[in-house]
Amino acid sequence: MNALNLAQTAYATTQSPIRTPRSIEYEAFARITHLLKEAADKGWMGFAHLADAIHRNRRLWTMLARDVAHAGNGLPGELRARIFYLAEFTNHHSTLVLNGEAEIDPLIEINTAIMRGLRSQAGAP
Repeated sequence: MNALNLAQTAYATTQSPIRTPRSIEYEAFARITHLLKEAADKGWMGFAHLADAIHRNRRLWTMLARDVAHAGNGLPGELRARIFYLAEFTNHHSTLVLNGEAEIDPLIEINTAIMRGLRSQAGAP
């Protein structure tokens, strides 16, 4: 590569989209929801995959619960309470799924609903 090519690439505009906190949250939910769906498709034959997907989902929801429990969180109190409740439900339901006492579908549905909310708010001014 010659100096002209280096100069052109150094000053070229980047094509990467700007990442907002909301888009990062959406991406995390999308990635983990995809893992949950894959685990659901594999069934009990893919228990290790199921356990990993549920573990990742629990970690995500634990981070959200910790964030909304923080006094400095800027979300409205009612929304914070709902998110915290969903985190508790997700944790409890995950245990039931791993014990074979419940289906994974509610976890996927909750994440999908959160993704819809994040997506619709991304278009709001």
